[in-house]
Amino acid sequence: MRLSTADGTARLGQVQIRSVQQVIELDAGSDSGRMCGGPFPSSFFTFSSCDTEGNVACPTALHAVAGQMAIVVPCMNEDVATIEGVLSGIPHDSLVILASNSHRSGPGGDAYAHEVDALKRFCRASGRSAISIHQQDPGLAKAFKLAGMPEIIDKSTGLIWKGKGEAMLMGTALAIVAGRKYVGFIDADNFVPGSVREYCEAFAAGLHHAQEGRQKGMAMVRLSWRSKPKVRNGKLEFSKSGRSSVITNRWLNQLLMAQGGAEEGNRDIIATGNAGEHAMSLELGAKMRFASGFAVEPFQFLDIMEQFGGSASVPSTKEKTQGRRRHEQQQPVKIIQIETRNPHFHQDKGGEHVKDMWAQALGVIHNSTVTPPSLRHEIAAFMLENKALPSGEVAPSPQQTRVYPPVETLDMARLWALMCADAASLTIFGDPLAGGAAEGSEPMLGVVTLLESVKERIWNLVGTLPLNTHSGGVRLGSA
Repeated sequence: MRLSTADGTARLGQVQIRSVQQVIELDAGSDSGRMCGGPFPSSFFTFSSCDTEGNVACPTALHAVAGQMAIVVPCMNEDVATIEGVLSGIPHDSLVILASNSHRSGPGGDAYAHEVDALKRFCRASGRSAISIHQQDPGLAKAFKLAGMPEIIDKSTGLIWKGKGEAMLMGTALAIVAGRKYVGFIDADNFVPGSVREYCEAFAAGLHHAQEGRQKGMAMVRLSWRSKPKVRNGKLEFSKSGRSSVITNRWLNQLLMAQGGAEEGNRDIIATGNAGEHAMSLELGAKMRFASGFAVEPFQFLDIMEQFGGSASVPSTKEKTQGRRRHEQQQPVKIIQIETRNPHFHQDKGGEHVKDMWAQALGVIHNSTVTPPSLRHEIAAFMLENKALPSGEVAPSPQQTRVYPPVETLDMARLWALMCADAASLTIFGDPLAGGAAEGSEPMLGVVTLLESVKERIWNLVGTLPLNTHSGGVRLGSA
């Protein structure tokens, strides 16, 4: 994949936010580079993934990243055929994690059971590895509570809070347990499987380039859709920006300007405030806090600014050695924004959904520790003018959005052991630790082997963990 060069970079402490890079070629040629047309010497227009300043990620580089990545698909009552299309676009060597909050009963029956059946057929046909879990599983809530994150439990129900942010947190924890190096997120309502493939390759290209050169560090790749088609007056219009994104990006950029992180020429550098499609290194993902609901994506910018921007700090929730602290302080946190080529066709959930999205985004910006009082006043006035606040309130309440501790605070080995013992909805296909089942093999998993492998596989990501063994079972997705 060939990307354009970023026009600029905003810097705030350790944080580097690159301007949007466009996908120039979906396929940029073989690993050895190629001549880009014309009777020129091959060295004239040849690019290689080994060029530290280059914009090309060769197939080998893309496959290497994809093979170390888990793709989390949060879903809630999408059509099974749509979910099957999304699954078909995810690279073969990436682990699929289906985090569902779909209905378990009602007119359509058990929607989650239908999703698991579809995942079973997909894994059987492709020899893939996958994990599925239901967000409202009582055993899952018990596992998170006893593993160290009671904050994610709704006390009124005893279950994990409903919301996209919670599903993403669950998926990130499972990606760490499975020993992956990266995690990406793809929405389940995407109607075009080919765009899913482009998104995953853009994740891989961005993460590959983030690790090139001398200044390696933690990284996040956020995608901007080239267009979001809508049918208006009987015609298909290819809108450039989503209605919620325009508002969210505007206020995030104002915050960045107020922080002094962006120069006048880069005042619109953030273009991915509501990016549902994004990926990150789990070195970064383990340290990040997740917000509830639809605030989760814009809050990622805020959490990175708060933790690594230098103007405000969030105390570490896990003890680290002084040497590790110094090492982390020197590492850059790179946010790479990529504009994809495929138009994004997805389910239209209406104007109220759009308003709810940007209202949640502005709420977390307003309440961030890095937002100056003057900007908070402007945000509150905007929300009041647009009737985006509850009746009688003049500013977003800090209680409006839940913010959870970093994933690294969880006892990962205990979390997985408890899930295997008590989460009835947990279903496993193939071997998630092997990077994909061998061709023609039956998708089966030895649970004891998985548990014995957990400690070693996540050692470098979350530190020393006590490994708890158990004699419980887990539902195996055997064909």
